[in-house]
Amino acid sequence: MRILGALVLGFVGLRSGQALAEGREGLPFILFWAVPPVGFALFGALFTPLLALKPLQLFQEWIRQIRPLQLVLGIVGLVCGLLASALLSPWLVALPGVAGFLAPLLVSFVLGILGVAALVSREEEFASLLARYFPGRFWPPREILVDTSAIIDGRIADLASTGFLPGALVVPRFVLDELRRIADSPDALRRNRGRRGLDVLGRLRREGHVAVRILDEDFPDISDVDAKLVRLAKKLSAPILTNDFNLNRIAEVEGIKVLNINQLANAVKVVILPGEEMEVHIVQEGKEADQGVGFLDDGTMVVVEGGRRYLNERLVVTVTRVLQTVAGRLIFAQPRRAE
Repeated sequence: MRILGALVLGFVGLRSGQALAEGREGLPFILFWAVPPVGFALFGALFTPLLALKPLQLFQEWIRQIRPLQLVLGIVGLVCGLLASALLSPWLVALPGVAGFLAPLLVSFVLGILGVAALVSREEEFASLLARYFPGRFWPPREILVDTSAIIDGRIADLASTGFLPGALVVPRFVLDELRRIADSPDALRRNRGRRGLDVLGRLRREGHVAVRILDEDFPDISDVDAKLVRLAKKLSAPILTNDFNLNRIAEVEGIKVLNINQLANAVKVVILPGEEMEVHIVQEGKEADQGVGFLDDGTMVVVEGGRRYLNERLVVTVTRVLQTVAGRLIFAQPRRAE
């Protein structure tokens, strides 16, 4: 870049000095022939990287945020719009006066923008078409933003190993920083949760079932991590993987797709109907008199009427009713009657 800048600007300085030296004699003639080329060449060598590389880096960062298929569709749409405007150019150029000059430019700009918008808006359809005929080749996995709560929860690693995650996991730098602050907390419970989250990220990296990428994108004008995550999700058009109930609600209001692990866990639980029998271990007393409480393997609470006397024992029970709450399912049962 320095050599190229020195050559280009040196040539500009040479031509400028030649023009300034024309008609002059003596010392001014020599100075105009020597100083501008050397000065311009030095300026080009020193400042070309600063003037050229920074805009180029900003352009590269912007391009990285665009999905490959979206970029290809945008270029194709732009070319189609410009070709359509080229077909109209013979009639537009024939317009009288300034209109003959401005009309082709305006039509090219409008049709180019419309072509980009038309194809990019159908990205999902093109992705489905490519995935159908060229599975796993042209359509890269979709990126999913990961929240701190989902990492600390730990089930994301098991979920990744099943292959059900539809894309690569993206962990923003501010989420990773929050996880580190939790891991360094003086409170023992928070510290253990933070360290478990870091262990989960390490496991995801080691096992390699899904790609994990750390994204340095940040929003210094926003202090709240959830607000930053929502802003980033809107910018990348990516869903958020979380267990945070409040973040879930905010994202839904903002029109962002949310992948909630708790909702997924509730959806895949075995359907249990009243009248079915199961074996449960009574581990504690219930809130009401004579109640015992046990838990299924998936964590579903089972409240057994008359189960208090079977505390710390395994008991075959009959389901009487099933309630679906915000926190999950709640099963009520009673001890099986002897036949």
